[in-house]
Amino acid sequence: MQNFTFHNPVKILFGQGQIRALATEIPPAARILLTYGGGSIRSNGVYDQIQQALKGRVLFEFGGIEPNPTLETLNRAVALARAEGIDFLLAVGGGSVLDGTKFIAAAIPFAGDSWQIVASHAPVTQAIPMGTVLTLPATGSEMNGTAVITRGATREKLYFSSPLVMPRFSILDPETTFSLSERQVGNGVADAFTHVVEQYLTYPVNAPLQDRMAEAILLTLIEEGPKTLAQPEDYDARANLMWCATLALNGLIGAGVPQDWTTHAIGHELTALHGIDHGRTLAIVLPAVLQHQRKRKRAKLLQYAERIWGLRAGDEESRIDGAIEKTRAFFESVGVPTRLADYSVSAETIPVVVERLAGRGPVALGEHQDIDAAAVGRILALSL
Repeated sequence: MQNFTFHNPVKILFGQGQIRALATEIPPAARILLTYGGGSIRSNGVYDQIQQALKGRVLFEFGGIEPNPTLETLNRAVALARAEGIDFLLAVGGGSVLDGTKFIAAAIPFAGDSWQIVASHAPVTQAIPMGTVLTLPATGSEMNGTAVITRGATREKLYFSSPLVMPRFSILDPETTFSLSERQVGNGVADAFTHVVEQYLTYPVNAPLQDRMAEAILLTLIEEGPKTLAQPEDYDARANLMWCATLALNGLIGAGVPQDWTTHAIGHELTALHGIDHGRTLAIVLPAVLQHQRKRKRAKLLQYAERIWGLRAGDEESRIDGAIEKTRAFFESVGVPTRLADYSVSAETIPVVVERLAGRGPVALGEHQDIDAAAVGRILALSL
């Protein structure tokens, strides 16, 4: 096992009716900015629950944070927060709203061009405290300090991380997810599954506990994901999916093990260029990454084949092939197509993605930093 430091201060309030806890979790004198997306929280009852819990508080609102939140939108929220003296942020929605609100939290006290927080990883030395009410399980943003932001003007999608933007608390009520569409549920399953794989499918470092925790999440997603689609108001299935997505990226399964975020790096470019949902880009790219890197990932791919998909018969190459195909089939089974052609994206996009990645500096992706620009092209070719 590799050396690591693990610290996660996020308080989780899980289960039915937990939105009421906002009354005690947010300081009484706080000037609160409620952030949300397209307004679904008004139709599913979440907005009313929040208003009731925070009745009598100083509460401002900023809606319209889009999927893949843009710098341009978030800067308007920053201006509002500064003008009104906001000192607490409450993000209500899925990963995009939560990510966007983390950026707002860091940008309010930031001096200078706020895009540098993302583009240059300018140090975040202060941040406004925030809490979250999660309504779409997928990204794990409710229990980590990372956010992905898009600059609309240049179609750049980049991330930043800081412990200062980790939520003070996150409320996870599975009932808030009952109204999600099949597309949103499928995307969330693919997102969470890929988060786990990118921390698990690297190379062995004698960390059996982390491996088995990762495998437990994968197996649970395989069991519970289809249930949430077949029975949208199955509370237990929704609860299990929600908790899986949180544990997939709260730092625990990645502690002391190598990680590979190639799929995300390439997927972000596909979203920025073509507007493909984030979870869907991951389902497109992941099988191709596993195929391209099968020699470097051989030991863990064989373990994955056996422990997750039950593949024990046949030679090693056929088991690896089977594991990759079963991964693709699982994504397809939850309604997530896995080929660029499914989104009318042709081979013409390959040099564009490669050029964009190379334009930010040397390309050295993967747990071994051995995926260069040419390899990115080959991976995308396998994704067609």
